[in-house]
Amino acid sequence: MSRPPILTLPGCARAYRLETTRGTFAVHESVPSAGSPRRGTALLVPGFTGSKEDFIALLQPLTGAGYRVVAVDGRGQHETPGPWDESAYAQSELALDVHAQVAALDDGPVHLLGHSLGGLISRAAVLLDAAPFRSFTVMSSGPAAISESEQGRLALLIEALSGIPASEGRESGMEAVWQAMQAIDPPEDLAEERDAQAAEETRVVTEFLHRRWLGNVPEQLIATGRQLMSEPDRVAELAGTGMPVHVISGERDYAWPVPLLDAMAAGLGARRTRIKRAEHSPNAEQPEATARALLEFWNTV
Repeated sequence: MSRPPILTLPGCARAYRLETTRGTFAVHESVPSAGSPRRGTALLVPGFTGSKEDFIALLQPLTGAGYRVVAVDGRGQHETPGPWDESAYAQSELALDVHAQVAALDDGPVHLLGHSLGGLISRAAVLLDAAPFRSFTVMSSGPAAISESEQGRLALLIEALSGIPASEGRESGMEAVWQAMQAIDPPEDLAEERDAQAAEETRVVTEFLHRRWLGNVPEQLIATGRQLMSEPDRVAELAGTGMPVHVISGERDYAWPVPLLDAMAAGLGARRTRIKRAEHSPNAEQPEATARALLEFWNTV
């Protein structure tokens, strides 16, 4: 899962609930200061087990360059509620949510960015109707299903989540799955932190990741996890829209091998950026370089 480097919103941003025709969504929005030139609006869609907080470190540099930026929690994700029904999280439903969010922003064609699972959902939204979008950035998201090795891990997670009861005991069930995940991938040892401030920041972020996990609706994770394991290759469809596309990734990626992302970008005729010293979440791991890459693309389309 993405690990945001910071959790404090910059002065240009606020947290609120965006009212749409398809429900209310928790968002972070940053806007340029009064009198500053406006260059456009961007909607940022997070990945599997992620949230709007994964983009906090991008808000200041993007808004400082003149962009209104809105990062969203999808339905059933972190601070956005959702039903206890897997059908509510079909990819077509989540794509319609993206369209509703854009309509509620009421700010012309937007630059759409989807990270990981969010890239697949955002692609579905563009294929549904490309008109509301000025460009599409695919961040650490591939042409089809995730790698076989990750499918095995994800299948185990889905099996564990499927055992959570549909009524009482849901939070305790999510807590049990969290503890099992921590046993497989232990958190950083705070005792190894040499700097007291760094140790405190690590503790705060780790506690946030725990809260965020408990805020997810299990049915959402099950449904979207299955999408990650079964997504078809829709590169040719996306290329056919003529949408300006930017493919961003780190230098390594466990979900989709980087050479696969290179080939996807070539098939799309897309701009391609590899962020140095980043892996699956360049937005969180190298936010300054990622923001520069986004601005270089957005400023040309």
